[in-house]
Amino acid sequence: MTLLTVETEYFYFKKLTEGVYSAIAKTGKGSWSNAGVVDMGEELLVFDSFSTPSAARELRKQAEMILGKKVKYLINSHYHGDHVFGNQVFEDVTIISTSLTFKWFKEQNMIHDVEKEKNEMKQYLLNLRNQIETTEDIIIKASLIHQFEEMSKVLEELPHLKIVLPSVLFDKNLVIQGSQRNVELHCFGGGHTPSDAFMYLPDEKIAFMGDIVTEELHLPIYHPKDFLSILENVKQMEIETVVPGHGEVGTIELIDTLVDYLSFLMEKASEAHQNELSLNEFISEFITPTEYTNWKGVNGINRNLTTIYNFYVLKKI
Repeated sequence: MTLLTVETEYFYFKKLTEGVYSAIAKTGKGSWSNAGVVDMGEELLVFDSFSTPSAARELRKQAEMILGKKVKYLINSHYHGDHVFGNQVFEDVTIISTSLTFKWFKEQNMIHDVEKEKNEMKQYLLNLRNQIETTEDIIIKASLIHQFEEMSKVLEELPHLKIVLPSVLFDKNLVIQGSQRNVELHCFGGGHTPSDAFMYLPDEKIAFMGDIVTEELHLPIYHPKDFLSILENVKQMEIETVVPGHGEVGTIELIDTLVDYLSFLMEKASEAHQNELSLNEFISEFITPTEYTNWKGVNGINRNLTTIYNFYVLKKI
């Protein structure tokens, strides 16, 4: 059982075990994704930095105040802004990611023209507002509202946002040794993005999964087959507590649910190709199973249906 330690404006700071904390995002407040803090003995390690500097600043403040130590390491699980736009708060520490995440981070996240970025974001928010007003699907409407709230928080901080890249890179595995515990970083490939890393605490059997694992969310898929392979490999590890990139702290069941989800979508997309259905026919005829009808996502399940259908198209080429 997790114990609520601190409720802040941005997140719930929960003690998982002695020296290990999850920071579970509050909806629409500027954190957007989950983070974590680990007491290494002499110093602290932070996993992911939220979507705004304000939320990251509060995370560092609470971590250092509660544990009485300074942050030495920050891990970036992948390059998406909702996990790394708080990096500037940790500019004075060692920031770690995979080499491929560093590449995508640098290519996709650098802000070269703040005014242009601001105008584009305003237009995006306007489009979201229009979608919110016209969408009848209750779940998709709630997802659009969430997206609007979170992007609005990013826009508020855009003028002061500084993109800070990782400084230490690894490819597959990295062990960080502390006087109190060791932390393992693993990357089994790319499922949600081209490179998805997670953090494993072997003694505590706790895994901070980034967006490899989320709760009841149609998270975008980068490569369905590799995603499934990653999850199957993670399941071979001794894990009792799973901290997802989005959602509440859970158990290995969170991983099992995603394995079932991906397997089901891949099976249906493969059948659609065997029956020579077009993408539009596949989507229009697809019936979402009850267990997935309440899952959030601005495009519902259709985006992932499209991605996986096109995956099989590419396999034929």
